[in-house]
Amino acid sequence: MLDQLLERSSRTFALSIPLLPEPCRTRTTLAYLLFRVADTFEDETAWPPAERLSALARLRDALADDAEPLTELAATAAGLDTSVIAEAGYAELLDALPAVTEAWRGLEAEARSIIAGHLRRTIDGMASWIDRGTPPQTVAEVRRYCYHVAGIVGELCTELFVLQSPTLTPARDELRRLAPAFGETLQLVNILRDESDDADEGRRFVPSPAARAQLEAVAQAAREDAAAYIAALAAHAADPGIVAFNALNLALAKETLALVAKLGPGVKLPRDRVAELHAEIVQRTDAGNSVAGLVE
Repeated sequence: MLDQLLERSSRTFALSIPLLPEPCRTRTTLAYLLFRVADTFEDETAWPPAERLSALARLRDALADDAEPLTELAATAAGLDTSVIAEAGYAELLDALPAVTEAWRGLEAEARSIIAGHLRRTIDGMASWIDRGTPPQTVAEVRRYCYHVAGIVGELCTELFVLQSPTLTPARDELRRLAPAFGETLQLVNILRDESDDADEGRRFVPSPAARAQLEAVAQAAREDAAAYIAALAAHAADPGIVAFNALNLALAKETLALVAKLGPGVKLPRDRVAELHAEIVQRTDAGNSVAGLVE
């Protein structure tokens, strides 16, 4: 069920998460699905702000250790018109939310605590933007938004990677420092690529043409930190699947950013190029070879 929900709700992560070793793969899948639920509550502008805030609050409450699993979650999507969701996979995920949360509750305590703690922080950040009622107005605000919805995810993944590969423990501080930039890179690429679609749906994350140029520069700089993050993983003997997961995400972001800079919003990497990158990264990481040339 989890793999099917992943495939239906994400093109990129449905390719990269299966590269992770178990149990990190299952932990990360559940983390992604729960964060995707929060993103859906935050993003769906067809729902009134009060309903979105209420849904986020119920999701946050459901993460408490003493929460009644089905009682809290059964009400989370209640009253929300899921027919307005353009992505069918997101609507399916909301329907499956009680089962996803039950699977999360089946994780060992440390992994469950890591996921819940970071998701609560993201929910609080999302709620603050809904409460505010206006999108980011400056480049600094866009970056703060990116931290709330993606930088925290980078920090979450770092904790899951260290939990999986104890050899990363000496590098934890360095990875924590670089992790938000990794998440920011992926989010900024999405914002720049989807600018037109977001505007059509009532969302605006690029304040002005001048800001767009600045955000492209910020994304390039953040990408350098993200490449350093991958280098640190490799240097400290992270599991090859962890290196591959991060390398694929960053390689796809790198090439998408270049394509957007050349052709403008709305472009997507051809599927055959995505497949080529996937195959090359798996081949390199399995052989213990560097992926630096694909991400730097």
